[in-house]
Amino acid sequence: MLDVYLSAKKTLNPHKRKNCFELFGFDFLIDEDFRVWLIEVNTNPYLGIPNDYIKGVLPKMIDDLFDLTLDPIYNLDSQPSLKNNGFELLFSHQLQINKRRALDEGMYPITELA
Repeated sequence: MLDVYLSAKKTLNPHKRKNCFELFGFDFLIDEDFRVWLIEVNTNPYLGIPNDYIKGVLPKMIDDLFDLTLDPIYNLDSQPSLKNNGFELLFSHQLQINKRRALDEGMYPITELA
């Protein structure tokens, strides 16, 4: 996901509008060896409720999205929400965070399968 963002960040917000954000939809597949494969990225992801699992996840995700994007703009919080939402900050120029996985790390997340 980080590589997708880094490859496209120069083309995002071409008119340099302030206080805007984009929601991406990442579709993944997990194979029988527990390797994760990125299938596609959508700039207009489907936000419908096709099943009970999504019915529970989607409202929480939208709430967290607004916490991260709107609260700092309207000074509702001095920094993005730190509540336990399951998000992990992967990249930030400002905070000097870059958790990009090393290219030579290998494809198997479980060493016993390698």
